[in-house]
Amino acid sequence: MRTILVVDDDARLRELLAEYLGARGYAVETREDAQSGLDRVRQGQVDLVILDLTLPDKDGLEVCRDIRKTSSVPIVMLTARGDETDRIVGLELGADDYLPKPFNPRELLARVQAVLRRTEIAASDPEVLIAGDLRLDLDRREARLHESVLDLTTTEFEILRTLVAQAGRVVPRERLMSMSRGDEFAAFDRSVDVHISHLRRKLGDDPKEPVYIKTVRGVGYVMPRDPR
Repeated sequence: MRTILVVDDDARLRELLAEYLGARGYAVETREDAQSGLDRVRQGQVDLVILDLTLPDKDGLEVCRDIRKTSSVPIVMLTARGDETDRIVGLELGADDYLPKPFNPRELLARVQAVLRRTEIAASDPEVLIAGDLRLDLDRREARLHESVLDLTTTEFEILRTLVAQAGRVVPRERLMSMSRGDEFAAFDRSVDVHISHLRRKLGDDPKEPVYIKTVRGVGYVMPRDPR
Protein backbone atom coordinates (compact mmCIF):
# COMPACT_ATOMS: atom_id res chain seq x y z
CA MET A 1 0.00 0.00 0.00
CA ARG A 2 1.37 3.41 -1.01
CA THR A 3 1.72 5.98 1.77
CA ILE A 4 0.72 9.56 1.03
CA LEU A 5 1.58 12.38 3.41
CA VAL A 6 -0.75 15.41 3.34
CA VAL A 7 0.76 18.58 4.85
CA ASP A 8 -1.93 21.26 5.09
CA ASP A 9 -3.22 23.48 7.91
CA ASP A 10 -6.84 23.12 6.74
CA ALA A 11 -8.30 20.42 9.03
CA ARG A 12 -11.36 19.92 6.81
CA LEU A 13 -9.22 19.41 3.72
CA ARG A 14 -6.95 16.97 5.55
CA GLU A 15 -9.98 14.97 6.62
CA LEU A 16 -11.44 15.03 3.10
CA LEU A 17 -8.23 13.85 1.45
CA ALA A 18 -7.63 11.18 4.08
CA GLU A 19 -11.11 9.80 3.47
CA TYR A 20 -11.09 10.15 -0.33
CA LEU A 21 -7.58 8.78 -0.98
CA GLY A 22 -7.91 6.19 1.77
CA ALA A 23 -11.03 4.79 0.12
CA ARG A 24 -8.97 4.33 -3.06
CA GLY A 25 -6.31 2.14 -1.54
CA TYR A 26 -3.77 4.60 -0.17
CA ALA A 27 -2.47 4.84 3.37
CA VAL A 28 -2.89 8.53 4.19
CA GLU A 29 -1.08 10.39 6.97
CA THR A 30 -1.67 14.06 7.68
CA ARG A 31 0.28 16.88 9.32
CA GLU A 32 -0.91 20.42 9.99
CA ASP A 33 2.40 22.31 9.89
CA ALA A 34 5.70 22.36 8.06
CA GLN A 35 7.95 21.09 10.84
CA SER A 36 5.91 18.01 11.64
CA GLY A 37 5.65 17.31 7.91
CA LEU A 38 9.42 17.56 7.47
CA ASP A 39 9.99 15.32 10.48
CA ARG A 40 7.69 12.68 8.99
CA VAL A 41 9.44 12.78 5.59
CA ARG A 42 12.81 12.31 7.30
CA GLN A 43 11.50 9.17 8.98
CA GLY A 44 11.11 7.61 5.53
CA GLN A 45 8.52 5.21 4.10
CA VAL A 46 6.54 8.01 2.42
CA ASP A 47 5.74 7.48 -1.26
CA LEU A 48 4.33 10.93 -2.08
CA VAL A 49 3.80 14.28 -0.35
CA ILE A 50 0.82 16.56 -0.97
CA LEU A 51 2.13 19.91 0.23
CA ASP A 52 0.20 23.13 0.80
CA LEU A 53 1.99 26.29 -0.31
CA THR A 54 0.76 28.31 2.68
CA LEU A 55 1.55 26.85 6.10
CA PRO A 56 1.45 28.55 9.52
CA ASP A 57 5.11 28.07 10.45
CA LYS A 58 6.93 28.04 7.09
CA ASP A 59 6.26 28.78 3.45
CA GLY A 60 5.54 25.66 1.40
CA LEU A 61 8.26 26.64 -1.08
CA GLU A 62 10.81 26.54 1.74
CA VAL A 63 9.47 23.15 2.81
CA CYS A 64 9.85 21.86 -0.74
CA ARG A 65 13.45 23.09 -0.80
CA ASP A 66 14.17 21.45 2.56
CA ILE A 67 12.71 18.12 1.44
CA ARG A 68 14.80 18.14 -1.72
CA LYS A 69 18.00 18.48 0.32
CA THR A 70 17.62 14.92 1.58
CA SER A 71 14.85 13.20 -0.37
CA SER A 72 13.58 12.64 -3.92
CA VAL A 73 10.08 11.70 -2.72
CA PRO A 74 7.49 12.97 -5.25
CA ILE A 75 5.79 16.23 -4.25
CA VAL A 76 2.44 17.58 -5.44
CA MET A 77 1.96 21.17 -4.33
CA LEU A 78 -1.38 22.82 -3.55
CA THR A 79 -1.75 26.58 -3.87
CA ALA A 80 -4.62 28.96 -3.23
CA ARG A 81 -2.65 32.06 -4.19
CA GLY A 82 -3.49 31.87 -7.87
CA ASP A 83 -0.04 33.22 -8.73
CA GLU A 84 1.57 31.42 -11.67
CA THR A 85 4.98 32.58 -10.47
CA ASP A 86 4.60 30.63 -7.23
CA ARG A 87 3.73 27.51 -9.17
CA ILE A 88 6.73 27.89 -11.46
CA VAL A 89 9.04 28.47 -8.48
CA GLY A 90 7.60 25.36 -6.84
CA LEU A 91 8.47 23.27 -9.89
CA GLU A 92 11.93 24.81 -10.02
CA LEU A 93 12.51 23.92 -6.38
CA GLY A 94 11.71 20.29 -7.09
CA ALA A 95 7.95 19.78 -6.96
CA ASP A 96 6.71 17.19 -9.44
CA ASP A 97 3.29 18.74 -9.99
CA TYR A 98 0.98 21.44 -8.65
CA LEU A 99 -2.74 21.98 -8.34
CA PRO A 100 -4.54 25.26 -7.58
CA LYS A 101 -7.24 25.41 -4.89
CA PRO A 102 -10.12 24.81 -4.99
CA PHE A 103 -9.77 21.55 -6.88
CA ASN A 104 -11.76 18.46 -7.72
CA PRO A 105 -10.52 15.47 -5.66
CA ARG A 106 -10.70 13.33 -8.80
CA GLU A 107 -8.20 15.62 -10.50
CA LEU A 108 -5.86 15.42 -7.52
CA LEU A 109 -6.15 11.63 -7.61
CA ALA A 110 -5.27 11.63 -11.31
CA ARG A 111 -2.20 13.80 -10.64
CA VAL A 112 -1.11 11.55 -7.76
CA GLN A 113 -1.52 8.41 -9.86
CA ALA A 114 0.43 9.94 -12.77
CA VAL A 115 3.35 10.95 -10.52
CA LEU A 116 3.45 7.56 -8.77
CA ARG A 117 3.28 5.78 -12.13
CA ARG A 118 6.36 7.67 -13.32
CA THR A 119 8.13 6.73 -10.09
CA GLU A 120 7.30 3.05 -10.57
CA ILE A 121 8.56 3.06 -14.16
CA ALA A 122 11.82 4.69 -13.09
CA ALA A 123 12.30 2.14 -10.30
CA SER A 124 11.50 -0.96 -12.37
CA ASP A 125 13.73 -0.49 -15.42
CA PRO A 126 17.29 -1.84 -14.81
CA GLU A 127 18.89 -0.36 -17.92
CA VAL A 128 21.71 2.17 -18.10
CA LEU A 129 21.42 4.91 -20.73
CA ILE A 130 24.37 6.97 -21.96
CA ALA A 131 24.63 10.12 -24.07
CA GLY A 132 28.11 11.62 -24.15
CA ASP A 133 29.20 12.35 -20.57
CA LEU A 134 25.62 11.89 -19.34
CA ARG A 135 24.83 8.51 -17.75
CA LEU A 136 21.44 7.41 -16.42
CA ASP A 137 21.21 4.35 -14.17
CA LEU A 138 17.51 3.52 -14.31
CA ASP A 139 17.74 0.79 -11.69
CA ARG A 140 19.13 3.20 -9.10
CA ARG A 141 17.27 6.18 -10.57
CA GLU A 142 20.52 8.09 -10.73
CA ALA A 143 21.76 10.57 -13.32
CA ARG A 144 25.44 11.49 -13.55
CA LEU A 145 27.13 14.18 -15.61
CA HIS A 146 30.94 14.03 -15.69
CA GLU A 147 30.63 11.56 -12.75
CA SER A 148 28.74 14.15 -10.67
CA VAL A 149 25.29 13.07 -9.48
CA LEU A 150 22.45 15.34 -10.62
CA ASP A 151 19.73 16.17 -8.12
CA LEU A 152 16.56 15.50 -10.15
CA THR A 153 12.90 15.19 -9.30
CA THR A 154 10.94 12.17 -10.51
CA THR A 155 9.44 14.15 -13.39
CA GLU A 156 12.78 15.64 -14.42
CA PHE A 157 14.39 12.20 -14.40
CA GLU A 158 11.62 10.73 -16.56
CA ILE A 159 11.82 13.56 -19.08
CA LEU A 160 15.60 13.23 -19.24
CA ARG A 161 15.32 9.42 -19.53
CA THR A 162 13.01 9.78 -22.53
CA LEU A 163 15.29 12.27 -24.25
CA VAL A 164 18.40 10.12 -23.69
CA ALA A 165 16.62 6.90 -24.74
CA GLN A 166 15.55 8.67 -27.96
CA ALA A 167 18.90 10.44 -28.47
CA GLY A 168 19.18 11.76 -32.00
CA ARG A 169 15.41 11.72 -32.46
CA VAL A 170 13.02 14.58 -31.85
CA VAL A 171 10.63 13.87 -28.97
CA PRO A 172 7.30 15.64 -29.54
CA ARG A 173 6.49 18.24 -26.94
CA GLU A 174 3.08 16.64 -26.35
CA ARG A 175 4.75 13.42 -25.21
CA LEU A 176 6.86 15.23 -22.67
CA MET A 177 3.82 17.21 -21.52
CA SER A 178 1.89 14.02 -20.92
CA MET A 179 4.77 12.73 -18.80
CA SER A 180 4.90 16.01 -16.94
CA ARG A 181 1.21 16.26 -16.08
CA GLY A 182 -0.59 13.23 -17.52
CA ASP A 183 -2.34 12.69 -20.86
CA GLU A 184 -5.57 14.32 -19.77
CA PHE A 185 -3.83 17.62 -19.00
CA ALA A 186 -1.22 17.71 -21.77
CA ALA A 187 -3.12 19.78 -24.30
CA PHE A 188 -3.61 22.69 -21.91
CA ASP A 189 -0.41 22.73 -19.89
CA ARG A 190 3.01 24.35 -20.27
CA SER A 191 4.73 23.18 -17.09
CA VAL A 192 7.02 20.98 -19.20
CA ASP A 193 8.80 24.20 -20.22
CA VAL A 194 9.68 24.76 -16.57
CA HIS A 195 11.01 21.22 -16.24
CA ILE A 196 13.11 21.59 -19.40
CA SER A 197 14.47 24.92 -18.16
CA HIS A 198 15.31 23.37 -14.81
CA LEU A 199 17.02 20.39 -16.47
CA ARG A 200 19.08 22.67 -18.67
CA ARG A 201 20.26 24.59 -15.66
CA LYS A 202 21.25 21.39 -13.84
CA LEU A 203 23.08 20.17 -16.95
CA GLY A 204 24.87 23.51 -17.27
CA ASP A 205 23.18 24.11 -20.63
CA ASP A 206 23.10 27.63 -22.06
CA PRO A 207 19.40 28.13 -23.00
CA LYS A 208 20.49 30.20 -26.01
CA GLU A 209 22.93 27.57 -27.28
CA PRO A 210 22.07 24.32 -25.46
CA VAL A 211 24.33 21.29 -25.82
CA TYR A 212 22.21 18.59 -24.20
CA ILE A 213 18.57 19.55 -24.76
CA LYS A 214 17.94 21.31 -28.04
CA THR A 215 14.63 22.85 -29.05
CA VAL A 216 13.12 21.94 -32.40
CA ARG A 217 10.76 24.84 -32.86
CA GLY A 218 7.15 23.86 -33.33
CA VAL A 219 7.87 20.17 -32.75
CA GLY A 220 9.63 19.31 -29.50
CA TYR A 221 13.06 18.62 -28.05
CA VAL A 222 16.04 16.47 -29.00
CA MET A 223 19.09 15.12 -27.16
CA PRO A 224 22.10 14.67 -29.51
CA ARG A 225 23.54 11.15 -29.60
CA ASP A 226 26.92 12.45 -28.46
CA PRO A 227 26.36 15.90 -26.93
CA ARG A 228 29.54 18.00 -26.78
